Amino acid sequence: MTLLSWLVLEITDSAFLVALVGFFAMIPLLLLGIVGGILADRVERRKLLINLQLFNFLSVLIFTLLLFFNFDAIRPWHAYIVILTTGTSWALDMPSRRSLMHDLLGRQGLTNAVAIDSMGMHASRMSGPALAGILIKLTGVPGGYIVISLFYMISISLLWFLALPQTQAKHRNSQNMIRNLLEGLKYVKGNRTILAAILVTILLNLLLFPYQQLVPVIARDILSVGPALMGLLLAAEGLGALAGAVLIASAANMTHHGRIYVGGSMIGLVGLLAFSFSQWYSISFIIMLIMGLGTAGFGTMQATIVMLAAKEDMRGRSLGVITIAIGAGPIGSLIVGTVADATNVPFAIGLNASIGIVLLCFTWILMPQLRRRISEDTDN
Repeated sequence: MTLLSWLVLEITDSAFLVALVGFFAMIPLLLLGIVGGILADRVERRKLLINLQLFNFLSVLIFTLLLFFNFDAIRPWHAYIVILTTGTSWALDMPSRRSLMHDLLGRQGLTNAVAIDSMGMHASRMSGPALAGILIKLTGVPGGYIVISLFYMISISLLWFLALPQTQAKHRNSQNMIRNLLEGLKYVKGNRTILAAILVTILLNLLLFPYQQLVPVIARDILSVGPALMGLLLAAEGLGALAGAVLIASAANMTHHGRIYVGGSMIGLVGLLAFSFSQWYSISFIIMLIMGLGTAGFGTMQATIVMLAAKEDMRGRSLGVITIAIGAGPIGSLIVGTVADATNVPFAIGLNASIGIVLLCFTWILMPQLRRRISEDTDN
């Protein structure tokens, strides 16, 4: 994401076209999220993950060759195709990855497991942008894509030798995919706890996270720094999120997951509002750290609440609907990119943050399920 956002900015000098990187990364979640949820309940998850990583690796390898041997021919649509490929993989494998945590550790270890998983994700969000910024400065975007190719090879190797339980086989049946899709949507609609989690997910992905694609613009035009410091700025949010995930993972006997979920979301939105006003790099860096602490609460509790509240045979499909909700991100990217082009980037992200704060308050008031302890749905 960092490499492609910087590449498109350098080619086009357009905030809107940079925001389209986020749009094409996230639109598969909206279109294919429920398909990923159905696959999580019906296929062998390890094989699915390996095949999708191979799919990613091939697309990245082709793009790397194009960067090295015909860089002058690169256009924004090349970047969009590559990130669309990655987004498709996210949409199809996210429910399976998260369902496996429940398979491996059960309900009692789930919160800590998701928090540890979030630690890994946030560690990559911290190190990835920082590494990308340094690589852009030292080797350019082509050098960065060599490193990405190596990471995919490592990922595929680890998955290949991973032994996983085949617990999902008992959930297979002869129903067709359309019926599974409709069942998943109907189930989520009737489960108020999961529905509340989905509403917050939509809000955050629509109004908070699209700012990430515009950080290169803010770094260059507002904070007057280059790609290395831009990468560190993005890494600060990952560092804060990593620290937050560590705190959650180390907590014992957590009871009110919804409060952490909404509280973390509010910290993220208030931080984004403050970030929109900052014109100093050091202040922006600190704000990003605090935002990361908040998004750790959001990201960890999002999947945890769904898995705790869902019936066993509906867990994958419920996570698939959450994936669709994450797909609000591309709509947010289009909106913030359009507003940024019409006005300026700080105004666009500040407007998003203000609207998000108001709507999150309404959600907290109208959805009391988020204030209570999460109970498992045992209704058959």
